[in-house]
Amino acid sequence: MFTHKLVLALFAVLIFNTPAQAAKDPAMPKIAVTDLSYEEKVREYFHVVAAQQKSSYRGKYSERERETDNSYSAGSRGSVNAKSESSYYESAGTYTYIDRGELHKFVSDIKGEMLKSGGYRVFQGRPVTQKDTDKLFDIIDRIKKGYYKGADYVLFGTVSSIQFRDEDTPVQGSDTLSHIFSLELVADFNLINTKTYEIKAAFSAMGEGSDVKLLSTTRGGRIVPNRGRVMSDVSKSLGADVARQLEEQFNPAGGSYRGSSSSTTVIEKSSEQVIIYK
Repeated sequence: MFTHKLVLALFAVLIFNTPAQAAKDPAMPKIAVTDLSYEEKVREYFHVVAAQQKSSYRGKYSERERETDNSYSAGSRGSVNAKSESSYYESAGTYTYIDRGELHKFVSDIKGEMLKSGGYRVFQGRPVTQKDTDKLFDIIDRIKKGYYKGADYVLFGTVSSIQFRDEDTPVQGSDTLSHIFSLELVADFNLINTKTYEIKAAFSAMGEGSDVKLLSTTRGGRIVPNRGRVMSDVSKSLGADVARQLEEQFNPAGGSYRGSSSSTTVIEKSSEQVIIYK
């Protein structure tokens, strides 16, 4: 009987210490995760051609005739006025502008990895509207405007580098080409206290993914890379890297929310105690 009660008690302790139960703890820090902000310089080519032609015509003609008993006279008079104008304009070149915005991708796996840790309550940050892009990187201004109500912290991420690779490489000793399509994304993250504006964590994280296909040069054909899988791999690896570095720099739970390792120890001890009291 005593053994049965002990097992039930230990089982209740294990359930209480699981990450799912810990996630309900209101004392856990509430973190709002923003979409990844970006800024890039865009250069575009333009070619403008404008032509215009304007013409006018004006004519005037009159006749005069006079006859008397002794004489006769006749005359005519006319004038023509024509005018024509034309213009032509052509210009070509490039112009540069700054494009700012948010990537509404790659953050779902970041939030998912944070939830797996069992140490945070995660919120979705309010997206930035088009009229607010001038202050896109002013995260303090966004906090003051109430973009993240109820959050203790904001995890603010900005894209620092995106590199695509789409190339063919001959495979030595064969008639085969190796086609590589890959994407590497690097983003800078800051965890900011919404009340004091103190930076609690700061790091760079990277996500990468690739798709490799082989193509015979003799048979020909067309290669279609699996872009969806590449994007998914980038998102997952970025999320894992963010969660790892966030845990290294910011862990207010102090390990108390790490249910898996501590639970294993309790199970081993409880098994030994059950054997002793049998």
